[in-house]
Amino acid sequence: MCSVPKWRWALFFGLAFGGCAVDLASKHWIFAKLGMPSGNRIVIVPPDIFCLETSLNEGALFGIGQGMAFVFAGLAVVAAIAITCWILIGSAGKDTWLTFALGCIVAGILGNLYDRLGLHGLIWPPSDQRAGQSAYAVRDWLHFQLRSINFDWAVFNIADSLLVVGAIMLFWHTVWREPRAMAAKQTTKTAPPSR
Repeated sequence: MCSVPKWRWALFFGLAFGGCAVDLASKHWIFAKLGMPSGNRIVIVPPDIFCLETSLNEGALFGIGQGMAFVFAGLAVVAAIAITCWILIGSAGKDTWLTFALGCIVAGILGNLYDRLGLHGLIWPPSDQRAGQSAYAVRDWLHFQLRSINFDWAVFNIADSLLVVGAIMLFWHTVWREPRAMAAKQTTKTAPPSR
């Protein structure tokens, strides 16, 4: 096990479980307020830009892989375990930036995993062909639309946002921060000793 300061573990687990809790609470609140997706209960915040509407996604990003909730759930479990091992046993916990990024990613994974396993208890409504069956689908509720230019972004949730923030931070770490740190370390090693 690598020597990782305990506060970094607290940061990782705080982000992972705290972010997941915020995501689940927000989904519970909006679905309690607006109900199941039906197309008629929508709250428009700034007109023609952003609205709150409930949606169920049985797939992954942008609805890819509809009906494969359990496949994505299995992949999510593997990813969450691998990331946690990387933090606790590997070297990721030695870097605060990386710890923060991975905490966000795990928070997003856990929030959407909860939904994919149907733990939210939602049942498909009578208007759906799966009426009465458990909805093994991710609850989404944030929707950006710029109607003036015909732009319509996929409905998403806080877990998705955490995944994106974590992925961007991880990408930034890989292509910018880590190479610069390695170059600085190499320069220090090859520099002649001062007299």
